[in-house]
Amino acid sequence: MDRKSTPDLSTDVSTVPKVSTSSTGSSPAGAPQALATVAVVGLGTMGTGIAEILTRAGREVIGIDIDDAAARRAVAALEASTTRAVRRERVTARERQDALARFRTFRDLQAAAEADLVIEVVPEEYELKRQIFTALDGIVRPDAILATGTNALSVTRLAADSAHPERVLGLHFFNPAPAMKLVEVVSSVLTAPAAVAAVTELARELGKNPIAVGDRPGFVADGLLFGYLNQAAAMYESRYASREDIDAAMKLGCGLPMGPLALLDLIGVDTARTVLEAMYAASHDRLHAPAPILGQLAEAGLTGRKAGRGFYTYEAPGSPVVVPDGRTPTATHDLDAGRTVRSVGVAGSGTMASGIAEVFAKSGFQVVLAARSLEKAEAAKARVAKSLDRSVTKGRLTAEARDSALAAVTAAGSLEAFADVDLAVEAVAEDLGVKQQMFATLDKVCKPGAVLATTTSSLPVVACARATSRPQDVVGMHFFNPAPAMKLVEVVRTVLTADDVHATVRAVCAQVRKHPVDCGDRAGFIVNALLFPYLNNAVKMVQEHYATPDAIDAAMKLGGGYPMGPFELLDVVGLDVSLAIEKVLHAEFRDPGLAPAPLLEHLVAAGCLGRKTGRGFREYARR
Repeated sequence: MDRKSTPDLSTDVSTVPKVSTSSTGSSPAGAPQALATVAVVGLGTMGTGIAEILTRAGREVIGIDIDDAAARRAVAALEASTTRAVRRERVTARERQDALARFRTFRDLQAAAEADLVIEVVPEEYELKRQIFTALDGIVRPDAILATGTNALSVTRLAADSAHPERVLGLHFFNPAPAMKLVEVVSSVLTAPAAVAAVTELARELGKNPIAVGDRPGFVADGLLFGYLNQAAAMYESRYASREDIDAAMKLGCGLPMGPLALLDLIGVDTARTVLEAMYAASHDRLHAPAPILGQLAEAGLTGRKAGRGFYTYEAPGSPVVVPDGRTPTATHDLDAGRTVRSVGVAGSGTMASGIAEVFAKSGFQVVLAARSLEKAEAAKARVAKSLDRSVTKGRLTAEARDSALAAVTAAGSLEAFADVDLAVEAVAEDLGVKQQMFATLDKVCKPGAVLATTTSSLPVVACARATSRPQDVVGMHFFNPAPAMKLVEVVRTVLTADDVHATVRAVCAQVRKHPVDCGDRAGFIVNALLFPYLNNAVKMVQEHYATPDAIDAAMKLGGGYPMGPFELLDVVGLDVSLAIEKVLHAEFRDPGLAPAPLLEHLVAAGCLGRKTGRGFREYARR
């Protein structure tokens, strides 16, 4: 994820020398492979990080910025980082002094004359970048390589406007540059292979993982990331969910290091808008058209952390500390009187049903686990026992707690056993007809006042509610798999759900130590509505031969901090399950950009469903 800082990445283009008409040159086929001297133009957060990496790797680094304060901050940052390295015995005091001596700062682009490689990291303004590259044409040697750090603007256009397009490429680091391992090496159709090879080798020597990509806005990581961020902003703008719930849902439901709205604030709302504008200009995909709220915040100067306010309000400009504001939700709805829940019925015999039963049993509820036959119910209870045993083995649960939880679970071969439960949770097949039949039965067998919950992840909860004579008692309670481990529950209320039913489910979530987020009754709720378009866009990248599954997975794990790459996740979830969810989202929102990628449909039609069939986007050893 690209989080470039822009306020002080300026270059004095008014004093840049004119292009020399006598400058001649050829393809950088003989470019110095070591790239021993590197100039970094723009010493903001990103430029400073890149300069630090290069300096500590033994390169001579020329830092260029007209802002003396930016140069001082860059020097101070290098001094501080090398001091920490000495303290941690990663370098010696002599090595620290040598590193500091290799970093020199200047105000004038002329200082780049001796560089083997120039890396430009100034604001995402095409004209500014063009002027810098034009000036560099008249300054650097013909065999020097020129790299832009853009993640939104056209590398090809910059190259075409240069006197030597064959030596221009993109070198996209991720912030914080010293820590993030990914570097996207961007070629245009004009870039010489030798230049690409040279910077790729440099990236490896810096301890980075370079991936080769073509020239399109956002490249791989940001191309996927910013579409997802844009949809999260639009979701918040529509008042579908609070900013806190959207962020919590994606962190807890997908294991992401940050929620999308907090990440937009970190990146900069204005930066995100610029990237999305470039993506939309190239794709004309409405999902890339910046959500209006991004423009509104940017125009108001509420650009995120750097301004002290964006989607959230911060303690001070640049501070990561969020402080309450007028949009911070209160907890009053959790204090509303709910219904008493002491016993829970779980309908189903699969992994999700047994996991939910375990969650309630460990929290002290009496649980009835019902399936279509007593044999299936007993098998589901056996899975609960096996899971509890693993917890004991790993030291997460005492033997006494295991025995108590297992004793709280009663297996039943009929829903008639739900006659006295206070909360009934269905966890059966994701088929609307099956669920409606289930709720019609629950309506008949459950006592008046019992809360009826569905664990659906994509079907309309209100359709389940209308299958009963008490739709006010029906609510969505979407657990995530594996239920004992995942902390998130999406609480879905329909237009018919009673307030006390909503309050009851939120209170129950607290009792079972889960984090509830409120959702309206629409396809995908929060997590799937944001996750599956991202997965679908990753498939489109492969379908268009832009990047391989391996490159995309590496980009999202190394550049975005994702626990799994999109193709790893698709193969785990199941391509058939993913396709079904994407079809539901497309049918609900009717957006062409949500139409399932044909490649995904073809793989499903061929029976390549992921790990469960031994082949999906990758092949797996059959067990």
